[in-house]
Amino acid sequence: MAGPSSSFGTQLLRRKPIARPRGPHDGPELGRTLSTFQLMMFGVGATVGTGIFFVLQEAVPDAGPAVVVAFLVAGLAAGLSAICYAELASAIPVSGSTYSYAYHSLGELVAMVIAACVLLEYGVSSAAVAVGWSGYFNELTDATLGVSLPQSLSYSPIPYEDSPTGLVNLPAVVLVLLCMVLLVRGASESARANAIMVVVKLAVLVLFAVIAFTAFEADRFGNFWGAGAAGVSAAAATIFFSFIGLDAVSTAGEEVKDPQRALPRAIMGALAVVIGIYVLVAFAGVGSQPVEDFSDPDQQSAGLSVILENITGSAIPGTVLAAGAVVSIFSVTLVTLYGQTRILFAMGRDGMLPQRFSRVSPRTLTPTFTTVVVAVVVALVAGFVPSDYLWDTVSIGTLGAFIVVALGVMVLRRSQPGLERPFRVPFFPVTPLLTIVVCVYVLSGLPAITWIIFGCWLAVVLAFYLLWGRRHAVLNDVAPGTAPAAAGTEDGR
Repeated sequence: MAGPSSSFGTQLLRRKPIARPRGPHDGPELGRTLSTFQLMMFGVGATVGTGIFFVLQEAVPDAGPAVVVAFLVAGLAAGLSAICYAELASAIPVSGSTYSYAYHSLGELVAMVIAACVLLEYGVSSAAVAVGWSGYFNELTDATLGVSLPQSLSYSPIPYEDSPTGLVNLPAVVLVLLCMVLLVRGASESARANAIMVVVKLAVLVLFAVIAFTAFEADRFGNFWGAGAAGVSAAAATIFFSFIGLDAVSTAGEEVKDPQRALPRAIMGALAVVIGIYVLVAFAGVGSQPVEDFSDPDQQSAGLSVILENITGSAIPGTVLAAGAVVSIFSVTLVTLYGQTRILFAMGRDGMLPQRFSRVSPRTLTPTFTTVVVAVVVALVAGFVPSDYLWDTVSIGTLGAFIVVALGVMVLRRSQPGLERPFRVPFFPVTPLLTIVVCVYVLSGLPAITWIIFGCWLAVVLAFYLLWGRRHAVLNDVAPGTAPAAAGTEDGR
């Protein structure tokens, strides 16, 4: 492929046309097999993970009974971002999520910066939650079968403070490979499996609330505002990361039926389900035991399973909840892996990665090569790196993506006012501006080491773009005002 046909500066700022008509020789594309409900379950599946099972332990000591309000504040922050995603998803219903939105609205260089962010968000979070799943899986098998894997097969060889070490985290590797098999079989099969797992984990959380309400005492909400606004905001910052994952819906833009209407409906529906279940769990949990117990390091009482054990005097409800956590994390890993593959697929189609990443299997209508590559890399990270090194990099990637989506909404409103938008952000431009403010506020609390790690990763991605990606970009061969053709297929067409 020839090098860039435009000047360096022009190339960095050029935007990808939104229309992308198929050419006469294009091969199969991603199959449009997902329903609105399945897509909504993607958002719930990627969001409701381990956070809600243990976040009360960290949030209640900050906010006290007002932790219920903190959940609403965190939900508002996530909701602002979700609303911005909904407008862009309805206007640009393509794979690639934030990367694609940035390429269409803010230009090629910003798209590559966001590619670095979302690759961290999805890839690293997939590995981190797989490591967490390993621990829950061992606890569940020990409680139910009296069997658990030896330490050498349950932990990575890299030390972290006083954490145990081993040879490889085998359950984490197996989980990633199981998700890979589902994703290779097809998006609709993965969506069905995810929907089943989402229903199971929501049922488990509702079960917790029902049992917790049997010990509910209204007096435990006394001195509701005792922690003040500072306590509520601190708790909201902690809780915010339990809402990460709603943007996974937008990665399926080319695989859902009637995307311009289904995408915003699925995003807003997932947001409503997540906020509803989180507030229910928080309200039931705080009312079921004294606030002081949540900060007791000896009892670790904010773990939902421990709360149930204290209420019932039996380990059975706690074991059921642990099983729900295992199912919960499985679905999170499945959806985040899915999101990662679709972002790389979009980058391959744009020429920012080798075109093999954009080839679709004519049999399953999925990017098989991309799925296998992502799964192998994530499995290696999950098997050999402790999750403690991974979580903060997930946060910085997600928040960066949220900021760019809000900017993209404002830019496209000005640059393409006539673009069809089945869903429009209400209270424009206040809503996207508030989104940016909230995300910048949360970013300001991240430690310096996280910024250093992100800076190094960003330098690697930009170096690859400058040395290879920009010379192979599909837009190099596209005349201004036209759209690129679709990428090849699995058999090389």
